[in-house]
Amino acid sequence: MKTATPMTDALLYLNGVTVSFDGFKALNDLSLVVDEGELRTIIGPNGAGKTTMMDVVTGKTRPDAGEVFFRGTADLSHLDETEIANLGIGRKFQRPTVFENLTVFDNLELSLADSRGTWRTLFAQLTPDRHDRIAATLARIGLTEQSGLLAGLLSHGQKQWLEIGMLLIHDRTLLLLDEPVAGMTDRETEATTELILDLANDRTIVVVEHDMAFVRSLGARVTVLHEGAVLAEGSIDHVQNHPRVIEVYLGR
Repeated sequence: MKTATPMTDALLYLNGVTVSFDGFKALNDLSLVVDEGELRTIIGPNGAGKTTMMDVVTGKTRPDAGEVFFRGTADLSHLDETEIANLGIGRKFQRPTVFENLTVFDNLELSLADSRGTWRTLFAQLTPDRHDRIAATLARIGLTEQSGLLAGLLSHGQKQWLEIGMLLIHDRTLLLLDEPVAGMTDRETEATTELILDLANDRTIVVVEHDMAFVRSLGARVTVLHEGAVLAEGSIDHVQNHPRVIEVYLGR
């Protein structure tokens, strides 16, 4: 049975999404709306459904029930991971997955090429336009000076920024960032805050995070998940003073 297209202008629209694993409901009738150009933070205790929600949006997990629409027309629940990525949705996992034996520049070039051809063919195809695009991405993520450095020599925070750059170079319009400041120094966290706020000027970003100070620094609308559903939503002050949020999450 074909799902009806929702009457909504939201960029991302989840309605009644349920996902079960061996009888455990990782998502339980989850509904979530993210508008185009919005910066949204999502918090919640372990097992709340945050990762499963991102898995559903990116096609890694199929929902048992519910609908997931992107731009009001593309039903993500029926598309695979590659098709969803090609729509302009990118995800950064908690642990950075960069090619440590390649330079920072080469990581971005490889991501831009997105080719299964040979290395020799791949790196022979760098046009002036591609070079400029990589240079602009390096500048935006603050790694211009590290361009020729092996990615394995970067700090943890710098690897996170490089991975964000590997999404930016494809011009993803929706970025899903999973705990982007986990394991970072205070200085790296501050730089990451500045980067995300800058990126939020021209794309939609959903940040899943545990660090409440970082969540506050982003100043975005906060969604609290608990047992696979939305428990509360609003400003950081609203959710931090919500009795049920304090009970199930912040009070721990």
